Amino acid sequence: MNPIYERSLVTVRRARPGDEEAVRAIRNHAIGHSTALWTETPQSPAEGAAWFAAHLERGSALVAETAETAEAPGEVAGFAVYGPWRALDGYRHTVEDSVYVREGRYGLGIGSALLGPLIASARAAGHHVMIAGIEAQNAASIRLHDRFGFEHVGTVREAGTKFGRRLDLTLMRLPLA
Repeated sequence: MNPIYERSLVTVRRARPGDEEAVRAIRNHAIGHSTALWTETPQSPAEGAAWFAAHLERGSALVAETAETAEAPGEVAGFAVYGPWRALDGYRHTVEDSVYVREGRYGLGIGSALLGPLIASARAAGHHVMIAGIEAQNAASIRLHDRFGFEHVGTVREAGTKFGRRLDLTLMRLPLA
């Protein structure tokens, strides 16, 4: 398995082919039930596979597995990715992170277990800055990023909409170099 992080029954490892459906299920739950992803259209299997393949190719995806016992096979309980923040080449050293935890697994330290190794991976890949774009009312995600040294750099008021509401986007920044 070659874990990057292990604590109790949570193991973080590089994502691999075969994880895409579990990751897509977590994303689609977030799409349908939260303001973490600002779309109301679930990812199709083909869209999910293409999105996941790009992260596998970059080496920018991690998954957290949990198991009820040390002997039981783990389930994907969360994932983290980083990707280009903007498409223009002037932003090529800046990445944006995303961390998601499966419903029913919140509060177990899975987000923290994922974010530390994700930051280390982006650093090792030579990136200079990591950006977090967080819905301004998502206090748990803002606290998570605070704990890892991200600084609040601003909030864009009414930057998006979901569920019939206008949403504010909090931007946080972590120097990697």
